[in-house]
Amino acid sequence: MSVAVQEGFFELGDFALQCGEVLAGARLGWKSFGTLAADKGNVILYPTCYGATHEDQEWTVGPGGILDAEKYFVVIVDMFGNGVSSSPSNHAAFPGLVTVADNVRAQRRLLAQVFGVERLACVYGFSMGAQQAYHWAALYPAAVERAVVVCGSAKTSVHNKVFLEGLLAVLEAAPEYSGNGRFSAVPHKALRAFARVYAGWCMSQDFFRAGLHLLTASSL
Repeated sequence: MSVAVQEGFFELGDFALQCGEVLAGARLGWKSFGTLAADKGNVILYPTCYGATHEDQEWTVGPGGILDAEKYFVVIVDMFGNGVSSSPSNHAAFPGLVTVADNVRAQRRLLAQVFGVERLACVYGFSMGAQQAYHWAALYPAAVERAVVVCGSAKTSVHNKVFLEGLLAVLEAAPEYSGNGRFSAVPHKALRAFARVYAGWCMSQDFFRAGLHLLTASSL
């Protein structure tokens, strides 16, 4: 990629959460692409979706890409819980509840304190990232010129909650599960079962009917 690239961690300190708890020593991982305009009017915030890191999403960023980093300054921020930002896997006292609003509030601080940015040209999000885009527009409407919501909902439906609780039950049934979202070791068998269940929901009937699940990464 020919555009400028930066990455790092933003230290939030003790971060007050919507649930009333405090996430001590909170931090956000981030990666930026492109050059910030003199008037700081070309910023696109790209929060990560469920299970993704900034590395998983950066394929959409670049000259002529979905998010053109030659024209815009694109900042991908890792959401809490994704294994890069503060998460149960890297934070011994990670709280039981961290909300979308908590992520948005933390992202706003990052943009203001790291880049001096108070207003976004766009917030672009997919799936759980799309929920964050909705929240940005709802919480800070004066700070968001545009919101691009891809495959997202403003509120998680009951049907989606049933699906997610089913996946959670798979993980909590693992012998390695010790409670409160913690595991004594990596639950390899449970993760494989989780992936098998998720595959049936994540991809469409047309995807499997066309045999796309049989393709290798090199043939895509």
